Amino acid sequence: MSALTSTDEALHAFAADVGDADPIAVEGGGTRWQTGGVLHASARLVSAPVGIVDYRPEEMVITVRAGTPVAELHAVLSGAGQRSALPDRGGTVGGAVAVGENRLDLLGRGSVRDAVLQVRYVSAEGDVVTGGGPVVKNVSGFNVPKLMAGSLGTLGLIAEVVLRTNPTPPASRWLRAADVDPVAARNAVLRPSSVLWNGSSTWMLLEGHEQDLEYEATALSSIGEFAEVEGPPDLPPYRWSLPPADAAALHRETVGDFVATIGVGTVHADTAPPKRELDPGIAVVAERMKMLFDPKGRLNPGRSPQT
Repeated sequence: MSALTSTDEALHAFAADVGDADPIAVEGGGTRWQTGGVLHASARLVSAPVGIVDYRPEEMVITVRAGTPVAELHAVLSGAGQRSALPDRGGTVGGAVAVGENRLDLLGRGSVRDAVLQVRYVSAEGDVVTGGGPVVKNVSGFNVPKLMAGSLGTLGLIAEVVLRTNPTPPASRWLRAADVDPVAARNAVLRPSSVLWNGSSTWMLLEGHEQDLEYEATALSSIGEFAEVEGPPDLPPYRWSLPPADAAALHRETVGDFVATIGVGTVHADTAPPKRELDPGIAVVAERMKMLFDPKGRLNPGRSPQT
């Protein structure tokens, strides 16, 4: 397979569909459709191009169009013993990048934002724009992919991305213990892939070679009675973002039932998070960025990453 060029028909057909006039949004898998606010009824819906364009397992990079289901991406990667940072929730690659929500095993796989090496998107003017580069060491326009990740399609409509992949560990194991300090549990092993805590129980995901998992499980036994379980707990519906140090200090009286990702700061809770007051300086930068990328406000109107 060969990489696309700027004359690729699929990307330019997508750009022509987007146009340069009316309010517009991309319809993907719909798994996070309400994230960031309610899309204005005036917005016209379009579909992003689909397909795996180029995969180089030896370099651990893959080029994939935005409308491709994440499940299809992961099926291809799995065949080569690799995986990506994108979450498995039935959505599309472009939607996963635009939302920027990380997996529970962020500590092991890395973040969505860091996984995007290059992005090709359609601007508010209907042009195909490229930011970043298809190799890890290429830093040309590198901050553009980071801007697009988590922007909810308000700065550009993602058409194609180049993703960094990583090897699938040969073994993995979820462990659970009650009445264990989650921070102490995280510090007891070299590199846990996930540490979850609900105020009373701690879940740990260990990944690597089987002998390493045995060693880490033994280390954990010194601080609590960990037992192997099938997987992580069910997650409450609302998602909070906190400073990582605050996640281990939550109380059910404050947020209801919750599952906190220790070392990350993401909290899944029974109650909706309070409306965030954006720092005035950050608000000014965000507004200037929006005016630079989409001065007419036609991209995903009604949505905002700050909501």
